[in-house]
Amino acid sequence: MPGTEPREIAPSSGYRGRNSTADRALDILLLFSDERLVLSATEVATHLGVARSTAYRYLQSLTANGFLEENDAGSGFRIGPRVLDLARLARKGVGLSDVARPVMRELVGRIKQPLLLTRRTGASVVCLERVEAGQSLRLSYERGQVLPVNAGAAALALLAWAPDEELDRILAQPLERFTESTITDPAELRKRLATIRDQGYALTRGEIDPDVLGIAAPVRASGGGVVAALSVAALAHRVPDEEIPPTTEAIREAADEVSRRLARLDLDVGT
Repeated sequence: MPGTEPREIAPSSGYRGRNSTADRALDILLLFSDERLVLSATEVATHLGVARSTAYRYLQSLTANGFLEENDAGSGFRIGPRVLDLARLARKGVGLSDVARPVMRELVGRIKQPLLLTRRTGASVVCLERVEAGQSLRLSYERGQVLPVNAGAAALALLAWAPDEELDRILAQPLERFTESTITDPAELRKRLATIRDQGYALTRGEIDPDVLGIAAPVRASGGGVVAALSVAALAHRVPDEEIPPTTEAIREAADEVSRRLARLDLDVGT
């Protein structure tokens, strides 16, 4: 993964309890990274704590099954076509919600607030996923629910990065008002969206429901386009003012993590 520091290859300390060939084969494959695209038998032997001849047998087995390829002149081993086939199958079987759900659950466990995953479809915003925080009083956002495009943190985070022509088309239509805080003036909303782009997140109070605080950050596909928003939608009295900055940062980090996972899978989720 870009930006990840190369892992030092050192003898593993866990092999007394993990001696199967499958364990060792997996550990060899996990040694590869953006910074280490080729492995030598010596490096693998050092990591596994085995003789070079033993490491070479593992490498040859992985090569015979297509998981590795040996470079010309025996200069090392690189990822083989079978791994690429498995990655392709993984992409076919995984959707945006599948990628985001584990990250959302982990974040809910830390911040104790409900999370939504939403995406924009034309002039509407659809709730794709919801993870509750175990609170006795739950908000009435459901999977598949259609939300307004001009109100609420998730909607504004999605609208802020919409293509110019789509934004013009959406703002040319009458904008619905839900509370006194809802922005219905197109010029004012454009200014708000510019601020959201600058700061990298959306923070709203009472724009759909007067009692709800929203914080949202964009989720990006591998090409960089915003494809979804990750957001907290919580009762305002449950989020003290001093908790808003760390909660916002946590949401941004979680949205970035979903984006990184989408990039690793090279998942085509549309933009």
